Amino acid sequence: MIELPSGININNLIDDIRIFSWQAADILLYYSKLLENPDDKINILKNNNENDPVTLADLKVNELIIKRINEKYININWDILSEENVKISSKIFDSKTDWIWVLDPLDGTKDFIQGTGNYAMHLALNFKQKPYIGFVLIPDKNQLWITDGKKTWCEKRDGSKYEPILLKNRNLHEMTLVTSKNHGNETLKKLIQKINFGKVEIMGSIGCKIASIVRGDSDIYICLSLPGKSSPKDWDFAAPESILKAAGGAITNLDNQELSYGKSYFEQGGIIVATNNKRTHGKVCLEIKKIIQMNGFYPL
Repeated sequence: MIELPSGININNLIDDIRIFSWQAADILLYYSKLLENPDDKINILKNNNENDPVTLADLKVNELIIKRINEKYININWDILSEENVKISSKIFDSKTDWIWVLDPLDGTKDFIQGTGNYAMHLALNFKQKPYIGFVLIPDKNQLWITDGKKTWCEKRDGSKYEPILLKNRNLHEMTLVTSKNHGNETLKKLIQKINFGKVEIMGSIGCKIASIVRGDSDIYICLSLPGKSSPKDWDFAAPESILKAAGGAITNLDNQELSYGKSYFEQGGIIVATNNKRTHGKVCLEIKKIIQMNGFYPL
C-alpha cells in the first residue's frame, strides 16, 4: 500500500487540489473569452511558435498551481515538474524524491487558441515514476476528473458528481477511436484507415481524449510518434493515465508495457495505446501490432 508523505491526508489533499483546479478554470475561461477578440489575442500569445504555442493562460495557471501547492504544503518532501518551467528554465530537473507533481497547465493550447473548448489542465502526483493520484480539468465542459488512486469520478463546479461509463467489449472494427486534431501524422492516418474503426472522433488535448474514453464517448486512443520527431511528454500523459487506469481502462506502449516516467527529456515516444478495458487491452495492442507489421507502417 502506498503511503503519502508524512502529514498528508489524501481526502484533504484532494479537497485542496479541487479548489486550486477551479481557480485555474477561472483563469482559463477568462483568457478563452479574451481570445475571441483579435486585439486581445495578440497580447495573450507569448511566442510565435505555431507548433508549440504558449499563452498568458499557460503561464498564469502554472504560477497559480505551483504557488498554491507550495503555500499550502510547506516543507513536504515532493517536487513539481511543470511543462512551462522546463521550457523556460536553464536548469535540468533532477529530483531526488519519490513524490513528484507533474503539471501541464494547459494541454491543448492550439485548441484553446482556436476556441474549440478541447483543452485541459493536467495535474498528477507520481510515486516512484508512476502516476498515483490525478486531476484532469476540462473547464469548457465544467468537468474535473479526479482519481484517489483507487477509483475515478467526475465533479462539476457545483459539487455534483458522476461515475465513469466505460463502454462494453468491442472488436477493433466496432470501436470509436478518438484521435488528434492538430498534429498531422500521415503514418497514423494510414494505420487508422487500415484498421477501419467503427467511428473516428477528432479532438485536441490528450486529457480531453482520455476523458472521452472514461466518459464512455469513445473506446480507444492511439498516439504514434515518428522516429526523430517530437514526442508527447510526461505531463501530457501522467494525469490522464491516472484517471483511466483507476476507472478500469489501460494505457501502455504497443507491447502492453506500462508507461515509464522520468526518462531523458521526459519523452513518451513510440506507439501508445489507451483503451477502456484493462482485461482486453493486451489483445487490442497485439491486433494493432500485427496490422502494423503486415503493412510496414512503422519500424517495430
